[in-house]
Amino acid sequence: MHLTRGVPCVIAALVAATLTAPAPAPAAAAGPADGGGEHCARQERVRVPGAALQRSTCLPDLTTTGLAGTPYTDLADQAGLTASATRTPSGVPGVQVDGYFPDTSRFNATHGWRHDAQFVIRLPDRWNGGLVVTGAPGTRRQYATDKAISDRVLAQGYAYAATDKGNNGADFHRDGRRPGDAVAEWNRRTTELTRAARRVVAQRYGHAPRRTYITGISNGGYLTRWQLENHPELYDGGVDWEGALWTVRGPSLLTSLPVTVARTLGSAGDEDLYAVGFARGSEFLWPYHEKTYWGLTQKIYRAEFDPAYDPGCPGPSAGTTPGQILAPCPADARYDYASRPASVHRAVARVSLTGRIGKPLITLHGDLDALLPKAADSDEYARMIDRSGRGLLHRYYTIRGGTHVDGLYDTHPDRLRPILPCYRSAFDALTGWVERGTPPPADRTVARPADGDLVDTCDLDAGALAEPR
Repeated sequence: MHLTRGVPCVIAALVAATLTAPAPAPAAAAGPADGGGEHCARQERVRVPGAALQRSTCLPDLTTTGLAGTPYTDLADQAGLTASATRTPSGVPGVQVDGYFPDTSRFNATHGWRHDAQFVIRLPDRWNGGLVVTGAPGTRRQYATDKAISDRVLAQGYAYAATDKGNNGADFHRDGRRPGDAVAEWNRRTTELTRAARRVVAQRYGHAPRRTYITGISNGGYLTRWQLENHPELYDGGVDWEGALWTVRGPSLLTSLPVTVARTLGSAGDEDLYAVGFARGSEFLWPYHEKTYWGLTQKIYRAEFDPAYDPGCPGPSAGTTPGQILAPCPADARYDYASRPASVHRAVARVSLTGRIGKPLITLHGDLDALLPKAADSDEYARMIDRSGRGLLHRYYTIRGGTHVDGLYDTHPDRLRPILPCYRSAFDALTGWVERGTPPPADRTVARPADGDLVDTCDLDAGALAEPR
């Protein structure tokens, strides 16, 4: 659900410092196009309902290839999410709309606005009639999944919309007045953007989208689950890539990560991690996660839902240096969610999932995820969906050799495989399911090929059927 993306973002921002946006690129010359009319036609009609500020720009290429080095994407915020050799499409002309909705928090400094609830909407000239909506993974911002999601769906003809979720960065938990407010805002902002983007699409192309899909990575996967449970009327389906699980009684991050902090501080062992869901065979990934994810993730999410547990940590801020930000709070090694006051459980309940999805959903999760272990996350969510009587709306694929961030494939190409190509196959399977009635493959573990192109290809049929849920 989250930090799997947030930490690389934090590190990139601290090490590389804040990037200064270059001057806007000049608008491209108008030219013919199919599906959406002439190049950037009706740009002047595009008004984002409810936005406090918006800027529309006609661009020759809406993909990261065309936007690199411009203010219209942020490559640093995408760090670690994809394998370095990932191939992405390019050459998608159209309109990009950047802006923000009214908000009181100011964590997001993109464009120099220092204003949260920022969004990006991309409208390709050649439109296929669909819209794809996502929220940022981890504690990242609106451009985080440009390479992982936006590039390909734009090339397929979809309009695309992404939100920063209304707060971001390692101090996101400072937003709001009550415990749980910051995460609750993520859901509200995603709904807000979906409704606005659907109207923007109608302004640009002359009619509302025929299909609207919700999707996301980690925290974006959580948003996908929540939206399909709470606002299925807005969507036709979704793809959940390792979404975080929040449940009142657990499991959740607050039941698995305290053990990792205890291990970091020497008061827990490997068996304790196995007991809360971490997979045997993922041990080679633990040293990296110990340094970059575990302590920070537990610290800031515990501060979001249970700030009274240790008011002195993280204190006024999670930190200003990499060492401060990534350091765990020693008290978190003893954190026991089950024994915390009812007020803490009520805060979690405000954002909890139920499994009662109202539209088709495909879930993917790597079997070597060392931040959100699938045994304590997607395995349980699949059971929740089944218990809710919605199993026919769900497919669940375990990706053998997949871990929380695809960038780690570059370090361990002999042990890991990127999930992105499987995600792309899953998105195609979802659209076939929704639009043509073609059932996706049954739940299964997707095998890791011994050879071939692991970075850009994935056959969802390549695996044995998973055990019954």
